[in-house]
Amino acid sequence: MSLEIHSHLVGVLVALGVLMAISATLYWMLHPPSTMAERAAREAQRDVQDLIGSVIVVYSEEIHSEHMMALAVRLAQRERAELLVAYIIEVPLTLPPDAVMEKEQRIALDVLATAEAIARQKSIEIRTEIVGARQVSQGVLDLARRYDAHLIVLGAYHEGKYAGAPLGRAIEMIAANAPCDVLIGVQGRRGRILKKPTVTKQPAPAEKSTN
Repeated sequence: MSLEIHSHLVGVLVALGVLMAISATLYWMLHPPSTMAERAAREAQRDVQDLIGSVIVVYSEEIHSEHMMALAVRLAQRERAELLVAYIIEVPLTLPPDAVMEKEQRIALDVLATAEAIARQKSIEIRTEIVGARQVSQGVLDLARRYDAHLIVLGAYHEGKYAGAPLGRAIEMIAANAPCDVLIGVQGRRGRILKKPTVTKQPAPAEKSTN
């Protein structure tokens, strides 16, 4: 009798062992170990998600970011990010730091209006700000720290319209000293992805006849 019970227990244990082995094999087949590439892709996706919500798009006299603005708007539309668009006015040393430079202010307002129009085409709301600084690069860096930015977006052109360094001295200084990631869009001569968007302006209202 005891021999039969012992044989029965051995059979049960063997059956359980086979069942566990089969279950482990099926689990491994359904959940294969991730490759290094897959782990890197997941980490990159998490990094991108961390960037969302603190993106600054920068304009200045020498930084033209219209094409990058369009790209940032697409990112905001997809990830529901909030965008800050800033125009940096470089204040010369001959003027006080808070000097009002009317001509530059008008240019900044026009540029920011265009940025708002680009965002409006995708139904994205943005914040805009005009910043005066002794140096464009310092103004951008101060702004990034003040808003705890995770990403600074800058535009540049391949044709080399800037004096000094190929991408402009200000862009180089921002990239070298930024407290966060910097995305610089270099527009190629035949590129299409970063092509400057066309903004349709509303026609001016017709004047009423005085007759």
